Amino acid sequence: MLVNYSFQEVIRSRQSIRQFLSKPVEKEVLREILQDAQYTPSNCNTQPWDVHIVSGEKKEELSKALINAFEKEQFSPDFTFDTNDFYDRYAERQKEQGKTYYEALGIAREDQEGRHKGVLRNFEFFNAPHVAFLFMPSVGDNVRVASDIGMYAQSFLLSLTARGIGSIPQTILGMSADTVRQLLGVPDDMKLLFGISFGYPDKEAKANSFRMGRDPIDSNVTFHD
Repeated sequence: MLVNYSFQEVIRSRQSIRQFLSKPVEKEVLREILQDAQYTPSNCNTQPWDVHIVSGEKKEELSKALINAFEKEQFSPDFTFDTNDFYDRYAERQKEQGKTYYEALGIAREDQEGRHKGVLRNFEFFNAPHVAFLFMPSVGDNVRVASDIGMYAQSFLLSLTARGIGSIPQTILGMSADTVRQLLGVPDDMKLLFGISFGYPDKEAKANSFRMGRDPIDSNVTFHD
């Protein structure tokens, strides 16, 4: 069921949810959301997204496998990602987000055990009843296909929001791509970009008590007349 939001309300109210209720999303609602996302534009209408929705026992099995891979440092990313590569204002935003999140949870910077448990929550999908894994074919340098997957993800995220369903895109879920492929039976030629945990948000959770700000548009938009 659609919540009666305007588009502006949908896009401005969306936030990354880091604690969910266990209530699953109704199957017919989920299919409607996926149908919305199917209308995403793509280069030459290639529609390169290959999406796997994981729930129930399979989700729990995958969660344990991902935690095990992380603890053993068995990483197999299809695409590189290192937060140390950020610089200037990009690095500032990244650090602001991490600081705000851990402060909301009451985890001090020197609390290594607490921070470790905080990282593991990613692989527990923040208690979300569902997680979507976004795979893509490898084409050229992959940039154009990855941009298509990004647009698909945005359509998916906003359709969830329009129905009062929370979500969080998680790059970290792509760091053990081989583990995910193996458990889901995905062929090696399909590359994992990231995952999205989703479900009904726990509105009382501390992890959902903050919103990250946005810079004014003049900081990153240039008008040419």
